[in-house]
Amino acid sequence: MTAEAGLHVENVTKRYGALVALDAIDATFFPGEIHAVLGENGAGKSTLMGILTGFVTPDSGSVTYNGAPIPVGRAFECKKIGIEMIHQHFTLVSAFTVAENLALARLPSLYSLAHVRDRAKPSLAAAERLGWAVDPEARIRDLSVGALQRIEILKALGGDARVLVFDEPTAVLSPDEVDDLFRVLRQLRDEGRIIVLIAHKLSEVMAVADRVTVLRKGKWIATSPLAETNQTQLATWMVGELPVGHVARSSGGGQPGIVAKGLSVKGDRGEDSVRNVSFEIRRGEIVGFGGVDGNGQVELAEALLSIRARTGDITFAGVPVSPDHLRIAYIPQDRQTDGLAMGMSIEDNLLVTGHRNLSLRRGPLLIAKRVHAWARGLVERFGIKASSPEEMVSSLSGGNQQKVVVSRALESQPDLLIVLNPTRGLDIKATEYVHEKMIEARNGGAAIALFTTDLDELYALADRVLFLSRGELREEGGAAALVGASR
Repeated sequence: MTAEAGLHVENVTKRYGALVALDAIDATFFPGEIHAVLGENGAGKSTLMGILTGFVTPDSGSVTYNGAPIPVGRAFECKKIGIEMIHQHFTLVSAFTVAENLALARLPSLYSLAHVRDRAKPSLAAAERLGWAVDPEARIRDLSVGALQRIEILKALGGDARVLVFDEPTAVLSPDEVDDLFRVLRQLRDEGRIIVLIAHKLSEVMAVADRVTVLRKGKWIATSPLAETNQTQLATWMVGELPVGHVARSSGGGQPGIVAKGLSVKGDRGEDSVRNVSFEIRRGEIVGFGGVDGNGQVELAEALLSIRARTGDITFAGVPVSPDHLRIAYIPQDRQTDGLAMGMSIEDNLLVTGHRNLSLRRGPLLIAKRVHAWARGLVERFGIKASSPEEMVSSLSGGNQQKVVVSRALESQPDLLIVLNPTRGLDIKATEYVHEKMIEARNGGAAIALFTTDLDELYALADRVLFLSRGELREEGGAAALVGASR
């Protein structure tokens, strides 16, 4: 391997106004390795990856690929020389077929003729090489999240990309899908490609990466072979100090809360997603629902929220569940799709539920002065890093977007809190923050249903654990329950 081989970043700096997103960063990514880039939200990972793939232009410094400067700030030109990003939020046309999406990625311009089968052939050949069964005629809207990610990867491989940048690829995958993704990453690495992996979960980095670079607050902190470090050291590099990470368990002796009896719920395609489940969550208790994605978690959560039809009974303190007499809050798993209006301000997003606050109104009208003061108070109380509540929520980091969702859910001191994979894609400190707020809500008397596929999160927070497997509930059973759910 020559000294020039690989992707080299030298003295790269990027500012956004007064914010220094990257401060004189140096990094090198070699062929034939999986190189993880770690850091909290706001550390500069996304900015660095944007520069590598041509979506962001640095203020100073240089980036070279195999000894030649890359076309910084020109994403299409970077794709042409073999540098591709697999985005966390998929860039697929839901109404198109798999083949049409694969062909679309290979069009040299919008004015080109699209011979779908011909243009999709390289990607479909890559699928066969990787051991993936792909139906070219399937509609994107009908596929699972794991299948969608495979299509994103195949889009890049159809152009024979030699540098693949993965942005939080495991954030929405089940454990089995993560294992398969890691198998593919290793295969692509062994083909001599450069694999750059943006990640938060240290256990996954330790499982798959060959080398790691850590950023903190826009600065380079460390680069190390994985064999020469450990999770504790990586966490220390990332945050400067380790979170405490302990939970005071509930005694489980709270007042009666939610009681579900004989619940059955249909999925979006009419299938039986939840079948005859019964459980109880008392006030001041977190009950965790574990299991692999796709086993009825979303459907059960939406049934508890009364936004999905179901059969069976749900009561709270002996009264049928209804938003009219019960304060119910929800933290969805996809903050950008289900939790926030990305084109609106922080204040407007808080008002989605806050408009019910009688202290902000005079009759049916909101009082602007009171609303502004209330929103500023929430931004300060929940530690949302923003210049003002009028700032667009789309400009916030993922962790701060989640804080907006959490602050809106908990501001009303809910009786019932439904939480669905609340820390997917969050860094260590943001995860710790969300956990602390959930514990505060529990200690304040809320009954909390926690749906999560993260076993560490499940056992860190839940006072009792149940597992969903093919729409049925099992008592705590650890690995056995997860194996049953994944079949």
